[in-house]
Order: sequence, then structure tokens, then C-alpha cells
Amino acid sequence: MVTLDFSHIDGAMLVTVGGKAANLGEMTRAGLPVPPGFCVTTEAYRRVAVGVPVDDPSAARAALLGVSIPEEIAAEIRSRYEALGEDVPVAVRSSATAEDLPFASFAGQQDTYLNVVGVDAVLDAVRRCWASLWTDRAYAYRDSNGISHATVELAVVVQRMVDAEVAGVLFTANPVTGRRRQAVIDASYGLGESVVSGSVNPDHFIVDTLSGSIVERRLGDKKVAVRALPSGGTESVPVDSSEPSLSDDQIRALAALGDRVEHHYGSPQDTEWAISSDGSLWLTQARPITTLYPLPDSPSNDGRGRHAYLCATVAQGLYRPITPMGLAVFHLIGTGGRRMFGLPVEDALAGPGFFSDAGQRLYVDMTAVIRNRVGRLVVPRIFDVMEARSATAMRSLFDDPDMSLRPGAFRTVRRILRLMLRAGFPLRLVEALFFPASAARRLDALGARVVAAATLPGSPDARTRLEHVIRAVPQIPPMLPRALPVPLAGFLTLELARRLLGSGAGLETVLRGLPHNVTTEMDLELWDVAVGLRPHAALFASATPGELASRYLAGSLPSDVQQALHRFLARYGHRAVAEIDLGMPRWSDDPTHILGVLANYLRLDAAPEAKSILDLDSVAVSPSAPDVQFARGSAEASAMIAQLSASGGLRGRVVRWALRRTRRLAGLRETPKFFLVQTLAALRHQLQFVGAELAAAHRISVPDDVFFLTLAECREALSGTDFRSLVADRRASYDQELRRRTVPQVLLSDGTDPESVAFAAAVGSDSLVGTPASTGRLTGTARVVMDPVGAHLEPGEILVAPSTDPGWTPLFLTAGGLVMEMGGANSHGAVVAREYGIPAVVGVPRATSRISTGDVITIDGAAGTVTQA
Repeated sequence: MVTLDFSHIDGAMLVTVGGKAANLGEMTRAGLPVPPGFCVTTEAYRRVAVGVPVDDPSAARAALLGVSIPEEIAAEIRSRYEALGEDVPVAVRSSATAEDLPFASFAGQQDTYLNVVGVDAVLDAVRRCWASLWTDRAYAYRDSNGISHATVELAVVVQRMVDAEVAGVLFTANPVTGRRRQAVIDASYGLGESVVSGSVNPDHFIVDTLSGSIVERRLGDKKVAVRALPSGGTESVPVDSSEPSLSDDQIRALAALGDRVEHHYGSPQDTEWAISSDGSLWLTQARPITTLYPLPDSPSNDGRGRHAYLCATVAQGLYRPITPMGLAVFHLIGTGGRRMFGLPVEDALAGPGFFSDAGQRLYVDMTAVIRNRVGRLVVPRIFDVMEARSATAMRSLFDDPDMSLRPGAFRTVRRILRLMLRAGFPLRLVEALFFPASAARRLDALGARVVAAATLPGSPDARTRLEHVIRAVPQIPPMLPRALPVPLAGFLTLELARRLLGSGAGLETVLRGLPHNVTTEMDLELWDVAVGLRPHAALFASATPGELASRYLAGSLPSDVQQALHRFLARYGHRAVAEIDLGMPRWSDDPTHILGVLANYLRLDAAPEAKSILDLDSVAVSPSAPDVQFARGSAEASAMIAQLSASGGLRGRVVRWALRRTRRLAGLRETPKFFLVQTLAALRHQLQFVGAELAAAHRISVPDDVFFLTLAECREALSGTDFRSLVADRRASYDQELRRRTVPQVLLSDGTDPESVAFAAAVGSDSLVGTPASTGRLTGTARVVMDPVGAHLEPGEILVAPSTDPGWTPLFLTAGGLVMEMGGANSHGAVVAREYGIPAVVGVPRATSRISTGDVITIDGAAGTVTQA
């Protein structure tokens, strides 16, 4: 049998009937109002598609359009069709096995034929649906979602047509803002094709599902309606569009029906519906809304309204998802942080109650901060310089009734002050101001102790190593109040100079070429490696970074190349892209990224001159050797200090002292994170031994699978639990999250993304506006990079990225400028850009989707604007 009635189909039959038919069958069996119909299963497609070339969509399409449907299949389709009624009008729709999935809807990628009348017409429409699996758009969509063309198959839905007076789409959650329990309805006269295809501006309604209140209504022009013709096919006819297409009662009935669908599936749904001439309401399709960002996994609930969550990992410049082990370590760090304040934690491995995971990223409940008078005053100001878009999103919530002020502000302040005193914060700050060399030595000694505490000598067994990791992680947070006063002193003296001078003019120049920054030192050392490897430029040009990495790990590169890389990795091999995720391979594990960067550096001499005008001196600057640029920046900084302090007198002497302290201390801002990453690398090393033992015992497939378990699950695995299936599922889910292009910095517990609300209101603006980060004006070619590993950045190109961490910064040495979606004036990317003297604009919403590689753009690092040619 190659056909199935809807009543014999359920949601588990995806492989047999495809996504669309599975959902229609599921809704039919749930008692929802679905027009009757049947499915021509994938078995029929397999019989006719034998030999279809999956690597050539045009040939595959032509073969299927010309196929003769075997008589036994045609007879079965004929019988099912006739059972619906004599020459009944039907809709014939494609239903692919890669369609209406939780992570990709494939909406509109295959063909649909409406008002098909007669069995011959139905058979022809079925054949055309089969062929539409191989349209260029469907082929490209599968490529973009990582779905194999060889495994996808097509079923076909044949469903009785509803002669619709009104039809449209209904989302059971707001697809723009992300807000759950808010139905969004688009409606127009006639068949729903006019709404789905975008040929009309439909009426638009938003309904609060819980109360049934209509919170927004906007009438469209609805100038035409698509109507069914008696003999088959459709036509567009003009209609009177002055009145709403739906009554209030119909709007509420649709919202209630959508709520039933969502309740049945357990997740928000994108549905298509129709209202027939007798007023009956029908569902013709349902699929998951794949664009919604997931809700926090355990949102706090104090009975006082919605909660607001901040993405802590994005605030650290980490846009990509975090491995399960990386998240588990963050939760345990949170436990250490809470204990540092003398507060209890119910479950150490679960972490504080205000930590939640969403979209495989770490979110922190900021509700108490926003409801706190001191929190409102202090925290957004900190984010102004770290991650300006998050600060804006937080401030947008100040007037939200759910975020109204609560008492208890000064209790938190007292806790912070007690911690600072206990950690010797004031004394360390004074030491940094007046004895910077001593403070720097103390900082290095502190880091060495923390890293040493994470190292486990000898050859203990896997369980001992795991328990060592669990004990060591909570010891990381107490480092911070002892380490932070040193770089903070540098920024306090900068602020002192700003106040004495009465403006910030020239102070950015003082921050160029800062010494003692471990990240810029790393980048410049890598440049030195490239200089030494110039005789091997042909090797780097002829082999891929992956091939070079394999040869390095095998010890088969030329000896001087091998030794140079070994020396660099001995010092910096603990670093990585996304390095605060303990689950990410370190450069010593996989040096592919570093070798790709070296290949970029070796092309630098041949780079064309960039069209760049620095605000400092209005002199054209070419992308010359980075060490030369850095030295030039240092010299410019010294000259600027002399200029700013030239007034003499006490004020001039204090300005000179303050700015010299800034240059001595501000570069140390990267040092605490450097120690943190060294510590994580040491702990990762211990977990690699755990992974090796679990793989040998066949409880995971390969040693690195340990990073797709949590610490608690590792304990279970060592006790005998097999996690291979769970790890496979998590790896697939992780790969899907890597393709996500929008991650909310602030997310409400009902799914609302406050920034998306503001962005939707501002759509139509031609300018891309962000936060000024590093002065200079540059016109050049954009290069959009979502992941720096393997990125090809031509010298002088403008790097456009979602965010950056230290693993990205080797690319900065060849970049002509920087645009980031995330960040503030003192975020990592902004600071490094200033030190290198390249113009930068950060905090530009949707930059990676609004700018394309190859676009010619102009960035103004002083004004904070990006314009496209």
C-alpha cells in the first residue's frame, strides 16, 4: 500500500509520509478540524525515483517530470481520490521527509497545487510535487541546513479543498518578538495562498492568548482575493478591502484554536487556516516555529511577573553555543561565586538558581538587578563599556510593570563591600596605583597559584581526576576580587586624567600600543613566527591549514616550521577560539586556526594599500607590518601624553602621572582571563583522561565525547551508564545551534527579546549605528566571518563578526577595520582594535546579516556608524 488516509497517520511516521502529512494526520487523530485527505507515501516516490541523480538537481527534476506513474500506484491514488467525492477539488501538496522539522520548516521549498479537479489532474500534480524536491531553492535550502540530498524523500498530500471566504496564517507565538502565548494572525479574503505568497498586504491581528484580548489590529489593503475556479485552478479577483476580514469573535476563535494546537504539540506552531462560506473553521497545516529562541530551561518564578535573563556567554564575546561540559563548568563556577559571598547553594553541580541554559548558552536571571535601585544605577553603566546593546535592552525594561523596583537594594551593596574588604581589594588598588611593579608581580603569583591548584600530579585514575575537577572549579571565582584591582587602577587613572583635562580628546591615542597585554603579546609573537617562516610561504600557500595541522601533529613539517610552532604553542597552546568553553579544543590539540592565520600573515606583504584616514593625523595608512604599527601606536601614545600634560603646573604633573599609570596597568585587563583560560585548559586535560577511559569502556564513542556530558553524567558513566546515544543526539543539536544567526542578549521568561521589539520598530533606517570603539574612518571591502577557524581574511579587509574573544584577535593584525554585532567601548574587541590602531564600530545590531562579504562599506569609528556604498 502506497497511500494512507489521514486518520491512519501520526506524527511518528515522518519517514513514511513526510513532515506535512505527519502533522495533518496527527491533528486529525487529535480531533482538530482538518479537511479530509490522504497521503501518497515515500514508498511511491522510491519506486519512481530509482536512478535519479542526487548530485544534479536539474537532471533529477527532469527525470521525475517525465516519469510514468506505475499503474498499481496510479490505481491506488485514483481509489483514494474518488473516495473523497466525485471530481472533488483538492489541494495537492509536497510533504518531504526533511520538512516541518523542529529546526527547519522548509516552508515553501517544495510545490503546492490548489483546486485540482479530476484524477488525471491529481496524478499530474503528484508527479510535479515529486519533481519539486529538486528545485534549486529546495536543494540550496537543504545544503544550508546540512541535510543530505541522498537521504531526503517526498510524500504527497491530497486534501479536500476548503472553499474559503477568508484564510491566512496563525502563529501561536509572536515570531518577531519571540513572546509566547501571543497569537499573531494574518488574514485576507479568499484562499490563503494570497497571504502565504505575499501577494497582498493582509489584515494583521495580535491576541493575548490567556485573556483573549486583541492587543493589536492593523488592516491591510487586501486588494485582491484568490478564488477557486469551478473547473479547477484559481484566479485573482478584486475585492472591497475597507472592512476587516475577520470579526472579533472569529479572531478570538482562531487564537483559541491555535492554543489547542500548541497544547497538543507542546511547542509554538505556525499554522494555516481557512474559514468556509458556512463559517466553519479549518486547519490546513501546522509546523513548528523554527525561528523562536528557546526559553530558559528553568526560569525563576517568584510569582511576581516575568523574569529577565542576560546571556552571560555572549557578554563574554562568545556567540556560539557552549558544549554541555562547558555549561556544567559555568554552573559550578557560579556555585563558587555564590559561596564567595557566603551564600548557600542547594546543588553545587546545578549551580545557583539564577543560572539557566537556553539555546545551549548560559543565561543569568537579572530580574533582581533590574528591580534593585542600586543595580539599575550601576550594572547598565558597566555594560555600557562592555556590551552596550545589553545595557540598552536592560534600560528598556525599567518601565515594565514586571520589573518595578523592590526594596532591599543596600543588602546587596553590603555583601559586595564585605567581600571586597575580605579580599583586600582597597589595599591591592592602592598598591597598583603607587607600586605597579609590585602589584604586577603579585598578580602573576596569584595566577600561578590558581593554575597550579588545577593541576593534578601523578597518574591517578579517572574517578580521582573527575572529583579533582569538581573540587577545583569553585576555587576559580575567589581569584577575581584579588586580580581585578590591578587593571582597574589603570582605568581609574584614565578617568582621573579625563576629568582633569575636561574632555576625552586624545585619550584614545594614549591606549594605543598598550604594553603588558597578554593577548596583543600573543598576536605579535605569532607575527614574529610568520616573519621567521617567510622562506616557507610556498608551503603555506599550497596546503590547507587542516593539512598543515595534521602534519604538525604528526611531526612531519620542516624542522624549523615544526620548532617555531612548538615554541609558540608551548606558551599559548592553552588558548582557543571560544576558549572559555572548557569543551572546545585548545590550539595545542588542533592548531588549524593558528596555521590559517599564519597563512594570512604571509600574504600581508602583497596586500593592496587600504583607503584609510585616521582621525589622529589625517595620514593615509597602509596595512604595513603589525609590529611596526604597534610600535608606531606606542610612540604616538607617548607623544600624546607629553602633549596633554604640557600645560605644566600641578595639573600637568598629575595628568602625566595618571596617563603613565594607565599605560602601565590598563593592558593587564586581559591577565585575569588569561589565568582563567590556563586553568580551564588544565582541567580539560584531566577530563580528557576521563574521556579516554569511558571510550575504552564503550560508554561513549570517542574520548572527546566526554565534553558532551555534564560532570554529574560523567559520574554516572564511570559507574557504568552508557551515554553513546545521548551524546550523538547532543552533537546533532549542537551542530544545529552553530547555524543560529540571532542570539538575544536579554531574554524575558515569556520568550520576548526586547531588542527585537526595538529593532522591528526601527526597520527602514538605512544607517547601521553602533558604539564608537576605535577612531578612524575606513572605506573597504567587508568580510563577514561567523567562525574564525579557517576564515580567509585578505589583508586590509573590514572584519564583520557577531562577537570576538582572544581567539579571534590574530585576525585583527591583517584587518583594516572591525565591525561587531556585540560589545561596548571597553569590550575585548574594542580594546584590542584601539591598541592596534584600526577603526572599529561595535554593538551594531544584525551586522552579519545586513552586510554581506564583498560589500564596500565605510566605517567611522568616532561616530559609531557603518554605511554601505
